[in-house]
Amino acid sequence: MLSSETRAIIDATLPAVKENARAITEVFYPLMFSRYPEVKAYFNQAHQVQGTQRQALANAVVAYASNLDRLELLGDAVSLIVQKHASLNILPDHYPIVGECLLAAIKEVFGDVATDEVLNAWGEAYQQLADILIAAEESVYQENEAKSGGWRGEREFRLMGKERESDVITSFYFVPTDGEPVADFKPGQFTTIILDINGATTRRNYSLSDSPDKPYYRISVKREPQGLVSNYLHDHLNPGDTVKLTPPCGDFVLQDTNRPLVLLSGGVGLTPTISMLRPALDSGREVHFVHGALNSTTHAFKGVVDQLNKEYTNLHTSYCYSEPLADDQDVATGFIDRSRLEALLPLEKAPDVYFLGPKAFMQNCYRDLKSLNVPAEHIRFEFFGPLEEFDSTAV
Repeated sequence: MLSSETRAIIDATLPAVKENARAITEVFYPLMFSRYPEVKAYFNQAHQVQGTQRQALANAVVAYASNLDRLELLGDAVSLIVQKHASLNILPDHYPIVGECLLAAIKEVFGDVATDEVLNAWGEAYQQLADILIAAEESVYQENEAKSGGWRGEREFRLMGKERESDVITSFYFVPTDGEPVADFKPGQFTTIILDINGATTRRNYSLSDSPDKPYYRISVKREPQGLVSNYLHDHLNPGDTVKLTPPCGDFVLQDTNRPLVLLSGGVGLTPTISMLRPALDSGREVHFVHGALNSTTHAFKGVVDQLNKEYTNLHTSYCYSEPLADDQDVATGFIDRSRLEALLPLEKAPDVYFLGPKAFMQNCYRDLKSLNVPAEHIRFEFFGPLEEFDSTAV
């Protein structure tokens, strides 16, 4: 619990910090990477170049300091941070590094205005948040370790096979090198893969794209034109090679309800919905699988879904191609927009809607679902980049 004196200082200086939050983070990241280069591997450098991670941190600092007496309002945001941190294997020893560099950045931006009293207050506030996150992350680590086949931290896996799903998406099948079973996971969760690329350790989150009842983990990765990790996986990782994975994490998971389920995806965003699909169908729920792709050459898992459509009477499928080929038949053309959602979704039954895809696709889906009066508590999504890139409040 922060002292009244500390809260008073935070309240008094918050407007200035808010106004200069981006400047603080512009100093913070280079300073931290210079002082502690070992932590650089925990950050997506593409987000650093784009500046999105810096904006995300700036917004998070302001949001936390603005709600010191109402931390329960940050519940979803804190859970998201905890799951991401746990997937990256963030440890208590990392928090003093961040705290030291954050206070140093505040001092550099504000100069003499950042007195010892001000820095101590912000340091105390930071430590309170760190303690909350450390405790929550330890709970996740313990839960993952206690599962049958579970573990803590990084575990070595061997690539068992690669399977081309479309012109741009390939699946990778991993089994533990220790011969022990894999831990169960919730449909929709993701893992972090740790790779050594050009002598540098790199981490990336990928959704698990198969149902949980398998003796392996599968991720399905789209080749991005400038993607360091995706191109490495497609071009250089071969069966027999080893990588390290962290235990499955994430809150974008299939909830057990009786409401109709809509799995709405664009492009490679179908990977977690494919994981959810069979368990949802086996539960007996009415399931609507709606997917948008460029055309048949980029549409992954179509054969799998079509086969399930033959096996389950509770599955309804709809595909939409934005640039269909001449021989692409029996699919809608264009984009998944409001009118299409209104026609396809069982809105009168108040369905649960899970969606994932490119940023613009997700922004449009969120806006359209809200305009169609889908209750906010029935809308769920996953976003692997800094959440500010999605910014659902602005759509």
